[in-house]
Amino acid sequence: MTFTTGYSATARNSLKITDNKILTMNCFLADAGGYVHTCTLYRKITGVILMLSLFLLSPLKTSGQVVVEKSKDKVIISGTQYYIHVVRKGETAYSISRAYGITVDELVRNNPGSGNGLRTGQALRIPVVETPAAGQEQDKKNQTPEKQRDESKFFYHRLKPGETVYSLARNYGVSVQEITESNPGVEINKLPVNYEIAIPRRTVKQTTEEIQPQEKKGFLEHRVVKGETLASIAEKYGISVRDIRRENKGIIFPHVNDILRIPVTRVNEIKEEAIAVTDTITIPEKPVIEIPAGITPVKNLKGRFNVAVLLPFNTPANSVRTEIDSSQVIKGKPVYKTVVRPDEWLYPQTIQFVELYEGILLAADTLRSMGLDINIFAFDTQSEEETPEILIESGKLRDMDLIIGPVYSRNLLGIAQYAGRYGIPVVSPVTLISNQPLADNPNLFLTIPSVDVAQDAIIRRAGEHRNSNFVFIKTDSSGEDEATNRFRNRLLKELDSENGGDTLRFRELLFISRSSLPADSINRLEHSLSPRHENVIIIASEEHPVLSEIIMSLHTLMRKYRIKLIGLPAVRELVNLDPKLYFDLGIELYSYYWIDYGKPDVKAFIRKFRNKFLTEPGENSYAWMGYDIMYYFLSGLSIHGKDFVKHPEMHNPELLQTKFYFGRKSKDNGFENNHLYLIKYTGSMDIVLIEDMEP
Repeated sequence: MTFTTGYSATARNSLKITDNKILTMNCFLADAGGYVHTCTLYRKITGVILMLSLFLLSPLKTSGQVVVEKSKDKVIISGTQYYIHVVRKGETAYSISRAYGITVDELVRNNPGSGNGLRTGQALRIPVVETPAAGQEQDKKNQTPEKQRDESKFFYHRLKPGETVYSLARNYGVSVQEITESNPGVEINKLPVNYEIAIPRRTVKQTTEEIQPQEKKGFLEHRVVKGETLASIAEKYGISVRDIRRENKGIIFPHVNDILRIPVTRVNEIKEEAIAVTDTITIPEKPVIEIPAGITPVKNLKGRFNVAVLLPFNTPANSVRTEIDSSQVIKGKPVYKTVVRPDEWLYPQTIQFVELYEGILLAADTLRSMGLDINIFAFDTQSEEETPEILIESGKLRDMDLIIGPVYSRNLLGIAQYAGRYGIPVVSPVTLISNQPLADNPNLFLTIPSVDVAQDAIIRRAGEHRNSNFVFIKTDSSGEDEATNRFRNRLLKELDSENGGDTLRFRELLFISRSSLPADSINRLEHSLSPRHENVIIIASEEHPVLSEIIMSLHTLMRKYRIKLIGLPAVRELVNLDPKLYFDLGIELYSYYWIDYGKPDVKAFIRKFRNKFLTEPGENSYAWMGYDIMYYFLSGLSIHGKDFVKHPEMHNPELLQTKFYFGRKSKDNGFENNHLYLIKYTGSMDIVLIEDMEP
């Protein structure tokens, strides 16, 4: 299948099909009253789902006692480590207290209201303590024997709550491997709090730069320069990113010339530790990549590029012009009739990818006007003759300089592995379920951030509302979903560090659909809200039915409670809700796209799109992403050459809908876009940009 790229700018017909081949890429998209571009699949949730929560569940009487099984689940709340124990039938406050080695008074003190009796299914916070008889023995066990101690070669550090081997390695300036080798016979990642771990003494090469305090107030002042991040600044002073954030509330990404407060006490601690050393090492210099402080100018380009576009155009489905309609029933029997489709008909799933390709074509026109020679090879991955496997075997992708697509993870992995052998960058243009394909594919680029990136952003945003009541809504009834648990634990850790010694109000609520619990669904949600505090709602789900029902329930409760919903990007994709709910609630959410329709290049794009395709792209159309991908990657390859593929951060052109801030976990992994916009729906029926995240 071949698509022509130099077609007429005035005519727009349908996909012209001959022998299952698309000959012309002029595609008709109906105006008002035309095709629906997206659809939503609803899944009805049935059955009874048990909720594990600290705050809800009806009282149940218990009788008798059973053997209490200690929980293995631990959380850290306000700096204290707790077991989370779910009461089983027959368990009492006395039997539970004995099992955990605490008194009944301690159990009641940590679980207000439990003095009046326990309920089956109730979740209790049990402080983690050593048994009295084993306390001294445990200290002795956790301490390195005197005959093995060598303080000339090692520091001996007692583990504190929240510390990890990685954080110790970073703070002491050594590697995790060195710590592991310094503690032979010890399972390094499963050590208890207060365990004494050996850290090898080392020093780093002294720097000629001296840190001079600007004021004697317990901190230094650091002026941010181009290319610095919180991580690089923390590394420079030998402290953690969290130390910097505690001194600089509200700072998420530093800007050039920002003044940051650096805690001087922590800096001095690190300096003193570095003085007592027995050997010296030299840190090899890393290659310096110039990160542009502003927009990269794109003009006077040179080069010849072959671009492969692998998208599911579904040409077999589009080539069928008749169908059998059995929608009518007479006397219990379906009535069949042949329906002839018009020439301009398109298979619905084709439309979004046609728009993506149209954006690619317009970007190619723009780049050609700047001097590039571009050949585009479009392939339908749903055609039997052009599957990714056949394309690889045929060698048709061997001479490509850029591959856009395919869109499905199962196909993307094979193409990325093949292209990696020849150093060809592969770009995923759509949302993926996860970022797992990045592993061991260094030439792969995910342009739309994964849910992990959005969750990190929500966690940071939640940390700015430290005095609120937090309600974490999940759909995992078993409590075994790793992604949900990881999201909750990272959120708890961030909120706990932000609150310091203050009380953390955090409630976890299991979502149960109205279809399963019609009489009590909204009451359960209301019981988790606080009438005295702002209620920050965080939903750990991207399922559209779940999001829709929760938003409608919150809208019902908003007159009685102060509610702030910080949402994942999926909240913006709901098509079955009245937009008024968004504006009334003042929903905040993270999104990978934001279009400023007042910008000249956006106006020019819409004008060209209208002239060439006789329609306009919607705000969430893939046409914008197609343009941005083609423009970004080909201009980057033209300006920076092959270095751009390994260091995309050196390129920052002006784009239409999104921004690309690519990063990766290691040199063996691919790149993921880490840029998101924080937008807000206001009471004046406007959508405003709150924050444009920088890397």
